Amino acid sequence: MRYLDEFRDPVLARKLVGDITTRATRTWTVMEVCGGQTHSIIRNGIDQLLEPAVEFIHGPGCPVCVTPLEMVDRALEIAARPGVVFCSFGDMLRVPGSERDLFSVKARGGDVRVVYSPLDAVRIAEASPDKQVVFFGVGFETTAPANAMAVVTARRLGVSNFSMLVSHVLVPPAMTAILDSPANRVQAFLAAGHVCTVMGTRQYGPLAQRYRVPIVVTGFEPLDLLEGVRQVVAQLESGEARLANAYPRAVAPEGNPVAQAVLEDVFEVCDRQWRGIGAIPRSGWRLSERYRDHDAEIRFDVADLHVAESADCHSGEVLQGLIKPSQCPAFGTRCTPRSPLGATMVSSEGACAAYYQFRRLALPLEVRGG
Repeated sequence: MRYLDEFRDPVLARKLVGDITTRATRTWTVMEVCGGQTHSIIRNGIDQLLEPAVEFIHGPGCPVCVTPLEMVDRALEIAARPGVVFCSFGDMLRVPGSERDLFSVKARGGDVRVVYSPLDAVRIAEASPDKQVVFFGVGFETTAPANAMAVVTARRLGVSNFSMLVSHVLVPPAMTAILDSPANRVQAFLAAGHVCTVMGTRQYGPLAQRYRVPIVVTGFEPLDLLEGVRQVVAQLESGEARLANAYPRAVAPEGNPVAQAVLEDVFEVCDRQWRGIGAIPRSGWRLSERYRDHDAEIRFDVADLHVAESADCHSGEVLQGLIKPSQCPAFGTRCTPRSPLGATMVSSEGACAAYYQFRRLALPLEVRGG
């Protein structure tokens, strides 16, 4: 904990807050593109501490939240079939589909299992050759290498009854879509450090130059985030717009070349639907032709399953930064973590969940330890 505590020092946090609020001559709108960063910002009251110098806009940085409704329904369709063992991380089990969730399928007799690694699903498949074992591969670039290695391992071991339902999405195309939107208010980005740990930073420099927006790679602890904001505000106030790395202890410009090589082998870029946002060109991954026989969409013939988003859930507007979670009419009443209308309320990284959990306080939040 000592290493983490160094990045939660309240004295240093107050100094950074002072530097930011003193430097800012107006309110700057900054988007973080990571659900972990959103929760850290809200949990530690960073957004409140920086008012009115900075307004945070919470972007589509929660992988569970942006998994499209049709993909969840495909998962539910597969999981309900006899002879199928459907494996997933726990955060997907309560994400609502059109009419039910994976917990409901399990309650009705479906063999739905929580695993802690995609390799667990491969082991289940190896031990159960009479079953079709499916892993729900959800996430950004961060979780993709482990999912890719599960497919490679299944191929190497000859585990033909293992397949993956892939719902991987990519961060830079989502940022581009936000910047291209007529409703865009984002003036700078905090880029997700864990994504850049895998992929490096080369994709972000051209974005910063093209759209004239500062992009600062940062981490997840309070001091990481405050330093990222400090660098963003310094650029905005001086009229600069470039890529900067405020997370050098974890992020190298080239990223992880070994992981990137595996990703290039196993996946290929494709268009993807984003929940509440719609289609973004070349914003996702699917299994490459070499591994297509492990594609659960093809194996179970569910690729053509399409559904309409619910009009009652405003998660799309939340994910695009158009509204704050508390501005949704259903927030905290018809939509709660126990009965969510959308994934942003049930996911551990969802903005709605963060607001629900941490904003039921009578007093303003303070930096921990202050």
